Amino acid sequence: MSDDASVLWDRRYQGVTPRDRRAAEVLVENTHLLPHQGEALDLAAGVAANAFVLARLGMAAEAWDQSATATQIVAAHARETGLGVVARNRDVVAQPPAARSFDVIVVSAFLNRDLCGAIADALRPGGLLFYQTYCQTRVTQSGPSNPDFLLADGELLQLFAGLAPVVYREEQCLGDPFRGFRDRAMLVARQPESA
Repeated sequence: MSDDASVLWDRRYQGVTPRDRRAAEVLVENTHLLPHQGEALDLAAGVAANAFVLARLGMAAEAWDQSATATQIVAAHARETGLGVVARNRDVVAQPPAARSFDVIVVSAFLNRDLCGAIADALRPGGLLFYQTYCQTRVTQSGPSNPDFLLADGELLQLFAGLAPVVYREEQCLGDPFRGFRDRAMLVARQPESA
């Protein structure tokens, strides 16, 4: 990521705390699928609402983000709450996670198609990916306007075709557009044990 992008994200997170953000629905609705212990990564974490949920549930959680401001906020909140979330200021595109390094990875409101293979490879055998981001087909204009950061219909399943889907949800514009999980797709997928 460029220095300009880092500055933009630093400004966006100025004065924000993890209490100001909700964890991703894909994680909150599916916590029952998590292992009882293990190492977890909140990738492109912002102020790491997902990482704090994982830590409360007994996971050793790391939160990676390119924003130094967000990383400092996460580290301060971890000290304040006593939750063992490790915050790392890291450009995840330039430095993706190493192969087989996490039992759980959560990604929310972030899309870099070139990184999807590395994310899948970073899961240990049997590891779980919880992924949620915005779609091109939507009922509101929430999320990014740049189509490079919006999923095509069914694309999230294709991006992680090597993983076994456990949960998938993408409601598009069907039925009552004012109810349900709109504008986004969610996926929980499992790395095969033989990976």
